[in-house]
Parts: sequence; C-alpha cells; structure tokens
Amino acid sequence: MTTVSESPMADRTDPRHRIARLRLRNQRLAGPLTGAAALRTAADVVAWMGAVQAQEYPYARWSVGQRANGLLDEAAVEAALARGDIVRTHVMRDTWHFVTRSDARWLLRLTGPRIQARNGTQYRKLRLDSAQLAKTDALLADVLSGGVQLTRRALADELAQRGLVADGPRLAYILMHAELEEVICSGARQGKQNTYALFDDRVPPGASFDRDAALAEAVLRFFTSHGPATVKDFTWWSYLTVADARRGLELVGDALESTVIDGRTYWSAANDGGTASRRAAPRAHLLQVYDEYVIAYRESRDLLDLDHLAGRLPGGQVMFLHAVILDGQVIGHWRRQITKTALIAETQLARALSDAEATAVEEAVARHGAFVGLPADWVRTNP
Repeated sequence: MTTVSESPMADRTDPRHRIARLRLRNQRLAGPLTGAAALRTAADVVAWMGAVQAQEYPYARWSVGQRANGLLDEAAVEAALARGDIVRTHVMRDTWHFVTRSDARWLLRLTGPRIQARNGTQYRKLRLDSAQLAKTDALLADVLSGGVQLTRRALADELAQRGLVADGPRLAYILMHAELEEVICSGARQGKQNTYALFDDRVPPGASFDRDAALAEAVLRFFTSHGPATVKDFTWWSYLTVADARRGLELVGDALESTVIDGRTYWSAANDGGTASRRAAPRAHLLQVYDEYVIAYRESRDLLDLDHLAGRLPGGQVMFLHAVILDGQVIGHWRRQITKTALIAETQLARALSDAEATAVEEAVARHGAFVGLPADWVRTNP
C-alpha cells in the first residue's frame, strides 16, 4: 500500500488530479487507445466497463462510442443492440444499463436480489404481490414468445387484452421485475422506440451461478475500468454491500492494489498508473450527465470538480445537464441540438479558455459530430 499525505492544493500538483487522470485513462477516455488497449466494438467497450448506464438512450450510445477512439459511430452502437451483442436492462441500482450478452446472466444473479428487495416497497404500493408478479412475468413470456419484440405501449396493450391493465409506474415496475427475473430485456429498436424481447432469445444459457466467482469478477472489472475508486464508490455503482466489496477484494488478492490519499483508500489494477502524466496539450470531452465518468462514483465524485466549477453559471441562465470536461475536470455544461444538416453543441463555460483549451473543446465537439454523422457547430457562452 502506498500512502500519500500531501494536503490538497489548488494547482495540478494535488495528487487527486493524478487520480482523475488515471480514471480518464482507465475509462478509455484518454490514451493509450491503440494496440491491445483499444476497444473496437460496442461489446468491447461495455465488457471493459462491466456495465454502462443507459438511462438516456440517445446519449448512452455516445458514452459507448467515444470510448472506442473514433472506431464506432451511432449506427454501429445501434446495430450492436439490434444484434444483441449488448443488451439494455435493469441490472445495476434501479436504472437501465448496457451489458454484454455474456455478462448479463451472472450480473443479474449477483445484483438482482438486492434491487428486488429495494423495490419491495414500491411493489406493495402498486398492489403487486409475489403472485401477481409471477402472473405478469408469465404473461410477458407468453406475449414475447416466438421471437416477438414489442414496444412498451404494445406490451401494455397485449397485457390489457389478457385482463391486466397497467400503465405509468405500475407498468414500469412490472417490466423491471421481469427484467430482474431474466424474463425480458431489450430487443432491436423500432424507429425511435425501444422494444422488449425474451431474455432467453437474446442471452445464451449461462453456467451454474457461483456467487464468489461473480463477486470477484464484478470487483475486478469495476476497479480496473473505473479505478482508482473507493469501496463506497463500488457499492454505489453495483448496489452491493460493503461486506460484498470486502469479500470481492479478498477474492481477487494481488490483482488490485490500494493507495491512500487524504484519508481515502483508492483501489485500482495492480501496477496501474504508469502512463497517467498530464498531457502536453489539453484534451476535452463532452460527457452526458449519466456517463460512467460522472455517475459511477459516490464518495469520490468530487474528484471531477476539484476547482469547484460545476455549480457556476453564466448570469441568470438555466444550467444545461451535460458536463464539459477538460483534463478530467468539469469546466462547464453543454446541450445539443440535431438538425437535418448539423449537430449544434451549445456550452456554458465556468471560466475562460486558453487558445489550446478552446481547440480541445472544438475537437470534442467535432468528435461528437462525427459520431452522429453530421458536421458540428460549437456555440459557447463565456463567463
């Protein structure tokens, strides 16, 4: 174990900045992004990350695409979902994530029971007892049999024809229960609408479930791809317990190592960190609000805002949702508008940029435009 006792400093000698840069690299938002380290397909990206939050589907595709170093566009991510290379389902916390078809079963069996227990209060409020939920699971399996894929609205109509009227939160929790029970998951999209398919049609049969093996894999995958991170970060990301995290760390042994900075213990892959030096030229990213770099941490989420810029707004404006990141730190927020001829990225910046920094943001906007297949324009609001 390495212990760093330096006090936080406002400049880039603060060791927490190095932790942030390591996260950028390990999340494949910064180099090395070639050779063996390169992620070339949507499944490569999602497998490396373990799971990618996919609540906001259009932006979730971008979270996957930008980790493949320009090798993926929006259509390629969409095609991976249509084929079932990746599936979208409730597997972490109580929201949607992308997972690979090979990871879906063991992850659900590891995390699903905790989510089901958490959802118990809502099930009771919505008059969904275990018998009712077993019935709805069976109805959904029947409706989607034979390779059928349906939108949420179409599923609700089918359930209504079978005597079960459900809409709003009640339908949402019926569908979530079926996802967590490995009955349904995402199908191919129909136009702009997400669909559901039978889980068994999209995900191959898995080996018998070994909880310790699954726990070790989840811990190793998280701290390798999201590290350096803390135990509390892992429990937030996975919705598993601290005891689970400790057991996982014990199981993986020397594959992970820890560093203590300002009283926090950060875990990452052993021998990690050799290439986390600061870039000579700045690098910017347009990250969606639920990007793993933003959302996957609880205890140490502050490391992306060491300069305390996230709450600063141009005078009197409503803050945009998504984050502009420069060298691992928030410098403002952004939103996009897509027309038939262009992607327009509008930013609200919390501080002025140097010429090199402005070039970095222009490059980030251009990368997002290339991903959606449109020329990109940058509209910025300066502080």
